[in-house]
Amino acid sequence: MLDMELIRKDREAVATALAKRLDPAEVNRALDEIQRLDQERRALITEIDAERQRRKAEARAYAQAKRAGREPEPVAPEAERKQLAELESQLDEVQSRLRTTMSELPNLPADDIVGGGKEANRVIRTFGEPPAIEQVRDHVELSRALGLVDHERGVKLGGSGFWMYTGLGARLEWALVNWLIEQNIKAGYEFLLPPHLLLDTAGFAAGQFPKFYDDVYHLDRQSAPRGQFLLPTAETAILGAYQDEILETAKLPLKVFAYTPCYRREAAGSHSDERGTVRGHQFNKVEIFQFTLPEQADTALAEMVAHVESLVEALGLHHQTSLLAAGDASAAMRKTLDIEVWMPSTGKYKEVSSVSWGGDYQARRAAIRYREPGGKQTRFVHTLNGSALATSRLFPAILEQFQQPDGSVLVPEVLRDKLGTDRLTPVR
Repeated sequence: MLDMELIRKDREAVATALAKRLDPAEVNRALDEIQRLDQERRALITEIDAERQRRKAEARAYAQAKRAGREPEPVAPEAERKQLAELESQLDEVQSRLRTTMSELPNLPADDIVGGGKEANRVIRTFGEPPAIEQVRDHVELSRALGLVDHERGVKLGGSGFWMYTGLGARLEWALVNWLIEQNIKAGYEFLLPPHLLLDTAGFAAGQFPKFYDDVYHLDRQSAPRGQFLLPTAETAILGAYQDEILETAKLPLKVFAYTPCYRREAAGSHSDERGTVRGHQFNKVEIFQFTLPEQADTALAEMVAHVESLVEALGLHHQTSLLAAGDASAAMRKTLDIEVWMPSTGKYKEVSSVSWGGDYQARRAAIRYREPGGKQTRFVHTLNGSALATSRLFPAILEQFQQPDGSVLVPEVLRDKLGTDRLTPVR
């Protein structure tokens, strides 16, 4: 959520930044409504405070007259007493509308982020070269030939958009997860295993609700009166776990990570670059997260990007790192860099990690703060998150980039001990 004080002091700067993501007319309408509600809220607060002070003065005068043996002035009639309750009710309604309107605004893109969508993204680094493959087979064909993924039984179990890893495929998926866990621990992140069912408050805190409320799987209200949903990413759970907390300044940056399956309502992926395990309703992901002081955020972002790049490099995968334009990044983030692996079958790069800096946007929604040693005032932390990594994208990239002329696929060196082989061979 944006800082109301910033909107009051420099609306023009806020409008200019938001225009990188939204239509300027839409931005101005939203800011007009926010400022109108803010003024109404402040006027009501002033009126309520004045009414409360008047009543306190009346009560003091009444008590003093009684003590002095004088006849006290009559107190306010019942109608006037009810007026305060009505004013407080109006304030609650205005504050609720203001909060809702504020919550629908995206974060302000960082100053160095350009407007536009995917067409405005900028590649800033590339690792390696695309592998030279004479006859490219796609990952769906390879996974079937190698007996790694049963797409048909996955659909039988869960419907369209689901799959089932089998045999060495299941072991390769689990080897990837375990290796990523080990690497993130070595990088200084604390391992968490959060619940997969989260309260709606966690979705709001992460900035996914209300705008993307329909993109996740919800329990019905009879089963979950407080509102619960299946987590779409561990980012939501990690952030939600620290809601309403004041973190110890000495322990910042706080670095944690989690492994979870992720559950999402994804649009049908019939395009060639979204087949197989590339896009589905359930997939595995390891997510890293940092809570930092504002002045630590730049260093943390660079560190997280470098760490994710090192993981993809260790797997030997050709990839690139792109700085996203405002319209292609998550609405809750100020800056996002995507690490994208090369898919030979489509001649395109596919994102396996988005590393993002959210500023204090999520922390405001979640009320996650810190207090300077010896200080009284609290400030909001900054949040950063990144996939490290999404295995459902790594899996097909490994199959396609390491495929061999004889139909086999070489296993990345870092996974060979876990898998017990250096090569996946076709099932006879």
